[in-house]
Amino acid sequence: MENFPVINLENLNGEERKATLNQIEDACQNWGFFELVSHGIPLELLDTVERLTKEHYRKCMEKRFKEAVSSKGLEAEVKDMDWESTFFLRHLPTSNISEIPDLSQEYRDAMKEFAQKLEKLAEELLDLLCENLGLEKGYLKNAFYGSRGPNFGTKVANYPACPKPELVKGLRAHTDAGGIILLLQDDKVSGLQLLKNGQWVDVPPMRHSIVVNLGDQIEVITNGRYKSVEHRVIAQTNGTRMSVASFYNPASDALIYPAPVLLEQKAEDTEQVYPKFVFEDYMKLYATLKFQPKEPRFEAMKAIGSF
Repeated sequence: MENFPVINLENLNGEERKATLNQIEDACQNWGFFELVSHGIPLELLDTVERLTKEHYRKCMEKRFKEAVSSKGLEAEVKDMDWESTFFLRHLPTSNISEIPDLSQEYRDAMKEFAQKLEKLAEELLDLLCENLGLEKGYLKNAFYGSRGPNFGTKVANYPACPKPELVKGLRAHTDAGGIILLLQDDKVSGLQLLKNGQWVDVPPMRHSIVVNLGDQIEVITNGRYKSVEHRVIAQTNGTRMSVASFYNPASDALIYPAPVLLEQKAEDTEQVYPKFVFEDYMKLYATLKFQPKEPRFEAMKAIGSF
């Protein structure tokens, strides 16, 4: 199988720009995932976030996780549980970092700075997608904006070593509901996989990289040119895997629909394949159907859509 796409953003400025944009286009069309290097986020900040995330898990969450799973026993396959320890931070439209218990001030400050850098990177990537799609600059950001700006938040997860990884998933297979996802993952313990051509492919751990994947809303806006991709986390026996995944999503009241320009470009097939809906309505459906195929979700939105 072809190599997982690794894209150097440093090459955007200068003679390599076209080749880099082509790499991004190929990754969006054929993978739904890619890994960024030279992305502009200071490496020392990535190291700090990693160190503090791992410290916080050991101090504040490991004991709770072990108590929670000890009752499960893992005597038979578990299909309704994920082998993960998580908490969530909200950055936009308003931050809740100051309200999360157990976080040190150093950790709060690092995550605030990290979120600001990621927000900027997410918006830069959305504009690169616009350039490849032939959409005006800012189209995707505006499509996400709604009345209060985008929803942006981070899921901090640790996937502890599992005694019987054949019986439970770290995280069950799913596509992401939102827009564009930026992930800082453990560079030593692997586990993230995506589904490509019917086979599960490892997303390689790489120090200081940011893994990017596309959510369901990008699939709708591009009318299927770029698709969200099913992915999962495999439980491992060899240590705890860290995952800091930040989700740049539409506003709750954003109206999502295929970009008219993209429908016009397909003169021979102008049918609007995807529905028009309010993002919050999609999220209500997704909350109960996350671990099921996405296509029935799109069909359901067509059925209840009033636009």
